[in-house]
Amino acid sequence: METPDTQQQILKAALSRFASRGYAGTSVQDIVDAARVTKPTLYYYFSNKAGLYQALVASAHDERYRLMREAAARGVALEGQLIEILTALFDYTRSHRELMRVAFATAFASPDELPEGLQYLDRCERNFEFVHSLIKQGLQNGSLDRRFDSKELAFGVYGLMNVYVMAHLMMPECKLDRPTAERVVQLFLSGATAKKTGSNGTGRNRKN
Repeated sequence: METPDTQQQILKAALSRFASRGYAGTSVQDIVDAARVTKPTLYYYFSNKAGLYQALVASAHDERYRLMREAAARGVALEGQLIEILTALFDYTRSHRELMRVAFATAFASPDELPEGLQYLDRCERNFEFVHSLIKQGLQNGSLDRRFDSKELAFGVYGLMNVYVMAHLMMPECKLDRPTAERVVQLFLSGATAKKTGSNGTGRNRKN
């Protein structure tokens, strides 16, 4: 019997199969068996298996975009905005591990492992450009080093964030939480070079 939740039931079943078997290794029959629906019911909501996969990948990128915009609005100055963004995305990754596995796997899959005509690169670019826009503001107001261009800096923080996400997906013991977000942003903004300290330990050489 179909219910208002039937569409989500199909999506949940498809996500579980795609996450464990990949797109090519999952059949429509696998999905309808797991969802306990008929093929006509699946085709009523989604045109085919490719449409299901597209819906899942799009939802991952769209939700990350929504979370980033809301998080940035909560932050004070660039550092606060980046901490809020990374915290929100880390929380989302922890609670949607299968979906994030599918989204990240899509970027590295060979063409024959994905549905033909899959649209996701435009969403990836949109999400990156949102972070890029914050970095450009940081350069304009002097909070970032103008020796680097905005795209280099945006790739820096965006790359750090995604490396932590991928590490967590492979090794769940890798923590994704607010303290981790704070340290990632601190690493990005301050760098890893040891700060030189004077004899008084203040970071300045004391003159005699």
